[in-house]
Order: sequence, then C-alpha cells, then structure tokens
Amino acid sequence: MTQISEQALQAAVKEYRDPYLNKDLYELGAVKQLSADDQGKVTLMVELPYPSRGIAGGLKQIVANALEFVDGVESAEVHVGQKIHSYKTNKELPAIPGVKNIIAVASGKGGVGKSTTSVNLALALHAEGARVGILDADIYGPSVGMMLGVPEGKRPDVRENKYFVPMPAHGLQAMSMAFVTTDKTPMVWRGPMVSGAVMQLLQQSLWDELDYLIIDMPPGTGDIQLTLAQKVPVAGAVIVTTPQDIALLDGKKGIEMFRKVDIPVLGVVENMSVHICSSCGHEEPLFGCGGGERIAEEYQTSLLGQLPLHMTIREQTDSGAPTVVSEPDSEVARRYRDIARRVGAELSTRERNLGGTISSVSVTEH
Repeated sequence: MTQISEQALQAAVKEYRDPYLNKDLYELGAVKQLSADDQGKVTLMVELPYPSRGIAGGLKQIVANALEFVDGVESAEVHVGQKIHSYKTNKELPAIPGVKNIIAVASGKGGVGKSTTSVNLALALHAEGARVGILDADIYGPSVGMMLGVPEGKRPDVRENKYFVPMPAHGLQAMSMAFVTTDKTPMVWRGPMVSGAVMQLLQQSLWDELDYLIIDMPPGTGDIQLTLAQKVPVAGAVIVTTPQDIALLDGKKGIEMFRKVDIPVLGVVENMSVHICSSCGHEEPLFGCGGGERIAEEYQTSLLGQLPLHMTIREQTDSGAPTVVSEPDSEVARRYRDIARRVGAELSTRERNLGGTISSVSVTEH
C-alpha cells in the first residue's frame, strides 16, 4: 500500500478556489478535518462561512476528483457544511436578541423592485441553508406579507403581552406593520413615530436564532431612513436600482447615506436590466444598460446581480409565491440564489463579532 503524502492531499484540496471569495479552502479556514486510513480512503470535512447549499455538490465532486488523483488514494469522501458567524457592526449598538446579522435592503427611490428583491433574497438565503427572517420597515406601504402569501387579517401571536411571534412563511420568520394594523388604517405619522414603530417591531419580535434578518427599508434617503440606519445594528446594506439614469442617481444617494452612517454597502442589485419578450424570448435593455456596473465601480462595491424585467416575477410575487419558491429551478431563481451567496460571502469577509454568542429570547409556553 502506497504511503499517502499529507502534503499531496493538501495540495489537491488547494486546487479548488472558492468562486465567490477567490481563495482556496485553507485560506478560507474552511478545512476542518483531512485524514486518510490504511485502506486509502480519504475523508475531508469542509465548513464554508456563507450560505452555500447550491454549490456544495460541485465542490464535493471537484475536490473528491482532485484527491483521488493523489498516489495511494483509493476513494475520497468530502463533507460540505456551513457556519454563519455574527459580524461586527460599525456602531456600538446593542445586538437584537436572536439575530446574528442584519442586512438592510434599500433604494434611493420607490418603484425599482426593492421589496420584490428583499423577499426573494431572503428566500434565496433560506434555500442556500441559512435561518432567515424578514422585517418590513416600509411602514407607509407594507407589502412583504402579501408577497409571502400571509393571509390578510392574520395576526401574530403575542407572548407575555409584549412580544410578537414572527409569522412563518415559506420557511422565513416574517414581521410587518401590516400584521398589526388593517388596510383601512392609513399611516398618518411623522418621521419619529415611524422609526419608533419600526424599532418596536424589531425589538419586540421573538426572532428565533436567525443567521440573517433582512430589513426591507422604506424607499428614499430621508429622515426615517437615516434614523433607522443610525439606530439599528446593521452589518451591511444592499442597494437596489434599475438602469435608468434617474434611478441610478437615486441609487448613488442610497450608497452615500449608508456611507455617512458607517454601514458597509455589500453591493448593488440591478433590477429590470433587460426585458424578456414572453412570446419569443428576445432580450432588450428597455431602460439602458450597464448602470448598476457603473455605480458599483464608482463606489468600489460589487454588482451582485442583474435581474430581468419579466411579467412572471411580478405575478408570482403578487400571488404570494415568489419566484425562488414557485419556480426554484428557473433562471431567475438561480440568479437570486447567486446574489444570496454573493451577499453572504461578502459579509463573511468582515470582522467577526467575538463578544460572545448572540443571546436569544426564549419564552416557554405553560
């Protein structure tokens, strides 16, 4: 039996470079165990730092093949897992119980598909293996509940007359002002009342061990958005834009706002980048092209992905079954999942929060 060289095994593992972080598995600190037995069977345990279920199969195959080429190796077994850590925020704000990382999804203006992106991003992170919640902070026009198919008029359970239990929807934990008010109650509130209501929803919800909480921010860059950005311990922000010049201008304002309050922008999502004809499949950039890329370049951030202007995206979201869950194998769902992996990977490059584990509020029912 040929003696298996540990160095050769490590070199084989290093051949794989992570597609999102461009590092080998040792540079990522992802190799948890590498061993070979007397029969020539090699076992490798890998733990990636971001939601990565969609690429785990490919990683297993590529690395197992590389290991089996090493002299003396008869077979290779590769196990791929993931561990999401809590990352530091730039402000010394108290953590939200039960939440590791908060990601704000924002846009400089309304009508660019921010809520659709928030919902599909949350579902894509969940599909990639993370525990995810979503908070609808768009007080004046809350739509997340409808998009997730939460029946109108359904109210969250309340514990100890104080805590809301987030609504379960497609595997997510969801909370929205729409769950505690009615359609016929218009929000005639001033800025401080709005940000106060969002903080209350955030802090008085019993989030259950979330890796990520997506906050669907109100559109714009006014007082409410600034107050929320300053009061909520946000780990990173995602900016949603469309390719038109006016939307790009507003997208830039969104990036500037987060920079002012020291929140790292994880990247830009360009919505409605091309129109796909439902009859013949012809693609046409109705609103111009390359805008998201230009913004990302200008602000040294990344273009997380481009999504087409397609009627089914709107129809599925309006019907309460967004694309990621209703057509999980479609091209659009694949793009959302790619964006989710990019967001998680980008966040994983930040400094970890080592101040103990994030405490979680647990209330037992008697």
